[in-house]
Amino acid sequence: MSILLMLIPISLVLLGLAIAAFVWAVRRGQFDDLDTPALDILDDEPKPGPPQSEQSKESTDAD
Repeated sequence: MSILLMLIPISLVLLGLAIAAFVWAVRRGQFDDLDTPALDILDDEPKPGPPQSEQSKESTDAD
């Protein structure tokens, strides 16, 4: 019986932490777009890479 006096407050603290983490994730926009990442794997077109800077273009042209 005495273990319940310790487990109930611990479980309430953990519940509060889980709710706080969920609220934090919602406010940060983690759940804004749930469809696009799932559909990206079905896309056959390769994604464009980052643009090359002028300096790296010159070094490839000199070779």
